[in-house]
Amino acid sequence: MSAIKYKGVDFIDFDSLLSDEERLVRDTTRKFIEDNLVPIIEECNRAGRFPRELVKPMADLGFFGASLRGYGCAEMGNVEYGLMTQELERGDSGVRSFVSVQSALVMYPIYTFGSDEQKNTWLPALQKGEKLGCFGLTEPDFGSNPGGMRTRARKSGKEYVLNGEKMWITSGTIADVAVIWAKVEDEDNKVRGFLVETDRPGFKADDVHGKWSLRASVTSGLSMQDVRIPESNLLPGSGGLKSPLMCLNQARYGISWGALGAAMSCYDTALQYSLLRKQFRDQPIASHQLVQEKLVWMISEITKGQLLALQVGRLKDQGKVQHQHISMAKRNNVWMALECARMARDILGGNGIADDYPIMRHMMNLESVKTYEGTHDVHALIIGQSITGIDAF
Repeated sequence: MSAIKYKGVDFIDFDSLLSDEERLVRDTTRKFIEDNLVPIIEECNRAGRFPRELVKPMADLGFFGASLRGYGCAEMGNVEYGLMTQELERGDSGVRSFVSVQSALVMYPIYTFGSDEQKNTWLPALQKGEKLGCFGLTEPDFGSNPGGMRTRARKSGKEYVLNGEKMWITSGTIADVAVIWAKVEDEDNKVRGFLVETDRPGFKADDVHGKWSLRASVTSGLSMQDVRIPESNLLPGSGGLKSPLMCLNQARYGISWGALGAAMSCYDTALQYSLLRKQFRDQPIASHQLVQEKLVWMISEITKGQLLALQVGRLKDQGKVQHQHISMAKRNNVWMALECARMARDILGGNGIADDYPIMRHMMNLESVKTYEGTHDVHALIIGQSITGIDAF
């Protein structure tokens, strides 16, 4: 457990921009994280253990599929959902990743592209945490270029037969169902989504070991060898690469808020530490110009990141958000959070690398967050295409 208790971060009365309901969601999530995750997260990180005991309590609070309508979901607005992910990632990126996958990458595609039968079968169980899911798009050789995927599906009577591999899949070995994206041979290699129960013959999931990042979440590789599923497992509304990218947009939006939480944790820790730690003439290091400059940079960038995420969330609630807006928020806020982690580590000196404090864990986690759901550079190209009209991919 951290040696410093989080006090909250709000430089410009950001709370005044939020509704009572939005603040309630954030504060409820914050209390849950403080009471349940913060006391165990360093042990989980050391052991490389996902805190599965928190799945049911998180479900009970409505964290899964929180912004969806019906099926027992919490029906949060997008800003409420963002504030929830902010507090989850302030606890740990790996735990926020788990909730993001369950919500944006498993429940959302079923909700958006699924049949009524698929929705009624899976969404209530996923919302309650009785069933867990994973999202299979990235492959060993295709990350930033998902269109190059090699996973194939072919029609065989009233079944589909799937073959291929997926990599860097959150929750792969604990999932009951995998949302698998494959090129359908009978449809001119059109990308479609499939629901694959993980106990089907030929489906195999193995954990990725040796991670220095996201150690408190499950990361897996998936293998499918002649996995047969009924044709009713095809997500009927899916069609083309646009479908999985719509799912990723949902996840990227949550990440843009989540990164703020990690940045806030690092900044608040560094600020409190600098006021306690004395060096030179028995003065707190917060009295030194170089330390103050770092703290000022952090709070300035966090504040700008809050306003960016809030505006994107408001646009999303109004149905006006574009993918380039989400790319900017994800790209900026994750980069900013990683820089905050590095500056905070610098302020804490040697103590910054110890897990008495959350900073090094956040720093290692954010290295992954900067890469997944679209790398920093790929999001630059998405924004560049938007403002110039020229595709530089």
